[in-house]
Amino acid sequence: MSLPLLCLSLFLQPAYTLMEMSLLNCDVYWKPSTYMEADIILGTFIPIHIPLVLPKDVQNLFVKGSTCFWNTFLLRWRNYQYLLALYFTIEEINKDSNLLPNMTLGSHIYNAFNSNKITLEGPLMWLSGRSDYIPNYKCNTQHKALGILSGNKPEFSAAIATLLELYNVPQVTYGPFDSMLSEKDTFPSLYQMSTKDRGLAQGLISLLLQFGWKWVGLIVSDDQRGREFLFDLKVKMVPEDICVAFTEKLPDKWNYRVKYDYGLLNLKQHTRVNVNLFYGDIDDLLFFCVDIHIFVTRKKVWILAKPHSTYLESIINEKHVMINLFSGSFSFLKKRTIPGFKHFLEALTPSHYPGDVYFSKFWIDTFNCSPPASRCGNHKPCPVNISLKTKDKINDILTISEPSYSIWSAVYAVAHALHKMLLSKTEIGSKEDRKTNWLLPWQLHPFLRKIKLINAPGDAISFDEDKNIVETYDIQNFIAYSFQNVLQLKVGEFVFKSAQDQGFFINEVLIQWPSNFKQTPQSVCTHSCDPGFWKVLQKERPVCCFSCAFCPEQHISNQTDQQECIPCTSQEYPNHERNQCLPKAVTFLSLEDHLGVALACTALCFSVSTIAVLGIFLKHQESAIVKANNRTLSYILLISILLCFLCSFLFIGRPNTTSCILQQITFAIVFSLAISTVLSKTITVILAFRVTKPGRTMRRLFVSGIYNAVIPICVLIQLILSGVWLGTSPPYTDTDTQSEYGHVIILCNKGSVTAFYCVLAYLGTLALGSFTVAFLVRNLPDTFNEAKFLTFSMLVFCSVWVTFIPVYQSTKGKAMVAVEVFSILASSAGLLGCIFFPKCYIILLRPDKNSLRCLKNKKVAYKN
Repeated sequence: MSLPLLCLSLFLQPAYTLMEMSLLNCDVYWKPSTYMEADIILGTFIPIHIPLVLPKDVQNLFVKGSTCFWNTFLLRWRNYQYLLALYFTIEEINKDSNLLPNMTLGSHIYNAFNSNKITLEGPLMWLSGRSDYIPNYKCNTQHKALGILSGNKPEFSAAIATLLELYNVPQVTYGPFDSMLSEKDTFPSLYQMSTKDRGLAQGLISLLLQFGWKWVGLIVSDDQRGREFLFDLKVKMVPEDICVAFTEKLPDKWNYRVKYDYGLLNLKQHTRVNVNLFYGDIDDLLFFCVDIHIFVTRKKVWILAKPHSTYLESIINEKHVMINLFSGSFSFLKKRTIPGFKHFLEALTPSHYPGDVYFSKFWIDTFNCSPPASRCGNHKPCPVNISLKTKDKINDILTISEPSYSIWSAVYAVAHALHKMLLSKTEIGSKEDRKTNWLLPWQLHPFLRKIKLINAPGDAISFDEDKNIVETYDIQNFIAYSFQNVLQLKVGEFVFKSAQDQGFFINEVLIQWPSNFKQTPQSVCTHSCDPGFWKVLQKERPVCCFSCAFCPEQHISNQTDQQECIPCTSQEYPNHERNQCLPKAVTFLSLEDHLGVALACTALCFSVSTIAVLGIFLKHQESAIVKANNRTLSYILLISILLCFLCSFLFIGRPNTTSCILQQITFAIVFSLAISTVLSKTITVILAFRVTKPGRTMRRLFVSGIYNAVIPICVLIQLILSGVWLGTSPPYTDTDTQSEYGHVIILCNKGSVTAFYCVLAYLGTLALGSFTVAFLVRNLPDTFNEAKFLTFSMLVFCSVWVTFIPVYQSTKGKAMVAVEVFSILASSAGLLGCIFFPKCYIILLRPDKNSLRCLKNKKVAYKN
């Protein structure tokens, strides 16, 4: 025998001993009926006791060759509350003078066996009117039975509905809602008192999300309701990224479970699953716990999801091993209120209902005493003052269950339907019609379909399956207050009106977690990705199993478990943790930067140097060296070089539209002026030395001053190019958000890059022409001949701007501006230093060479 079978056997041993003691003279009690005589009778089927069929090898452990015990095993006195709820409701209705006046309501009560073999026994007895039922015969016609109240199990209701449909007898079920029974084509005469638990799955989802439980196990009963619940729950899990680690389905046949050890998984292998959700009846829970693997596993949080599973507290307290298992877990329950019912239960004494054979057996099993006139065994008589209130361990009976509430509501609904039917007969019928003997079951259908009323607690009662009712679920926590006791404490509530109107509340302070958890348990496949990271899903794995990746550049994630990173705007940048976008600081090449200060100081120094040189030339304008090199062109060149130095200040400071246009246009024109002046000076040198040779052409050109026309022509061409540039795509203010981390750089966009390089190409052409002409006359007498200096200055100028192009292309942001300013300063300084510093040296330090006699000596040497 397997270990689970042995565990089940030990579990059932006390129950068998109790049954063996009380079965000696109780054969009469197994006649499954009791009666409440009245004018109008309801047939009622209640599972007062449930026989359990187990395999023969388990039976033989106790009673070899006897199956009587197993066919009538395990009296479930918690179900007896259903019968007491029926008694209470009928007594209330019969006391109400406004409901069914001058008539009494009664019931024929039959035990609803959980066995396919004897399912139809009760309905046939009810239809026949006698205990020895005869199909298709009614032997007791004085009892007017107009309807059936049944349905703790949907299978039972469906089975007897096939028989009742032959007679068009209305059947009202008090068990949980079942979609199979709502098919009117199959069950047109069946009415379900309970409504579908539309909000249960959403409430469970809210609880899971409250504590961040994304990796859970599901254990559900393998029946119609279990499958519907599983489908509904999984559909709602998907958008919330909650994943199912495993799904275990409990077989709906008890003997099948025991015989094959029901194949339950070992919870040890799911180490990351700390939350298991259980959907099933009390019996499913008990048989599930028989598996020995459940008790040796590490404690987990259990969520008992079926709102119809009542008596959990007493069941767990009865089986102390379950206290250790379920302590710290949760249950979803629909708390119901039946006004006056608890007082009715507490006031019950053994003398009540002497005709109910089960009532006597209930007192014997509960108090171990015999009610008056009891015929079941030899027990001491019950004390006179004994009642259910004096018994400590009767929570099963005093806890109002969902089926008891449904029975109370169903009987009231049928009573009101009967009342309206009788009123209609009184108004439109004859005297014969007003007799109860003429009331037929099928006549009740129109009134049951239309019945709508509000009961004492304020709940709407009707058989409209599409009605929208408010569902309220109490979230209860199992708290172990001693080693052998546990209680259910309400810690939250979930109210569901519609998918758009729902409320969830839970008080985390009141929650007691399983003892192995010091704080709120985590149940995740992968720990959450912190802000700054994003979830990277893994192929062929649930969405809850992922890896965390750091957000890429210019992206952030500011929430936990973010699906993708959010890009920062162009005016923002992510911090180092990549969890926040920070505003970028606005920057540009300014005097507040070290680079800007350095360039400005350099430009200022060169400007002052140029002014100083110009002053020296003006002071010594009558000297031979100044006159020999066309002092007018020298002045123009010095002024243009000064303007080149000064135009660099246009590049330093916050750019605007005006400064952006002036930068490029000023740069183009002043450099064209400077280079054209150098070209003019070079042409002047050639003409000056060629005029001494025979020939009128050179003399005529020199005398006419044609070299002076070079400057305006060259500058005019540059003006035309600049005008085309401004007319097509002028420079404008732009921002660079990529070059420098954390900064927005304000700079000038060239507008037309082609126009900019055309200007540079034109300047390069002028410089190359000047360099070529100066290079050709480099060997002329050099006392006052500046041809070599002009050649070298053009070489420096061309080198600077040829180097500028690749460097400018490879830099970004403020560096581009700095490179352009540096090229302006370097090329201008090359012109100033190479052309004018040697002359200043002669003027200031070697005045002996600054004379006409020295010039004549050089000319004689040149002629020789």
